[in-house]
Amino acid sequence: MLSFNQYVRAQSLEEAYELCQKRSNVVLGGMLWLKMQNGSRGTAIDLCDLGLDQIEETPEEYRIGAMVSLRTLEMHDGLNTLTQGSMAEAVKHIVGVQFRNVATIGGSIYGRFGFSDVLTLFMALDANVELYHAGVMSVKEFADFPRKTRDILVRVIVPKTARKTVYLTMRNTETDFPVLTCALSCLNGQYTCVVGARPMKAAVYEDEKQILSEGITPESAMAFVEDIASRAEFGSNLRGGADYREKICGVLVRRAVLALGEVS
Repeated sequence: MLSFNQYVRAQSLEEAYELCQKRSNVVLGGMLWLKMQNGSRGTAIDLCDLGLDQIEETPEEYRIGAMVSLRTLEMHDGLNTLTQGSMAEAVKHIVGVQFRNVATIGGSIYGRFGFSDVLTLFMALDANVELYHAGVMSVKEFADFPRKTRDILVRVIVPKTARKTVYLTMRNTETDFPVLTCALSCLNGQYTCVVGARPMKAAVYEDEKQILSEGITPESAMAFVEDIASRAEFGSNLRGGADYREKICGVLVRRAVLALGEVS
């Protein structure tokens, strides 16, 4: 059981940032993974009064507040149209609707969990995060941001582009953590493949050899699979071994390439 010495509903981002600098203090988010921990912490920092539970749309981008729930992402028509349904596909297998009504995008991205479907997809979308102190950076860059640096994730920014996207995952059971995740996207002929739940955090692999530049065929798909397999690294945990993940990666990447070729 996890307990706190104090609970504070922050009234500004500055207050939340100052509070979170103390190592024993914790930003709650949806508090779904926190509640599984044991021990005592200092101050629980609640961001629910800061208006971060909204999705703002501009002509150039979607600005997703850190407190927006995964269920909201799943049901958002604009984001699903932009991603050809990949947004809903990436989150709909996460536990259940009740869980997704509470889990937040901020907690999912900030945690940089190895099993994160959300991190995998937003890397492929070339999304940015906005941190209160560190400013704006790509999700790819944030994935390697030092964990000892404590900041407040304000929002995630998804550019409105003509990017085509496919998201696939392999799970042992419908609502379990993924054995492997795969997101493939293409913008202006440039292909980006993101593989997550390796079980390490998601990694990005560009089509450096321009294998798919002449078009998607069964042959080019297999060549792309071989290229990714030669660069990707995998580990083992209770959901699968490294060798198994390597084989699953080949299957998911091939399916993603062929599916992307059918996206209009």
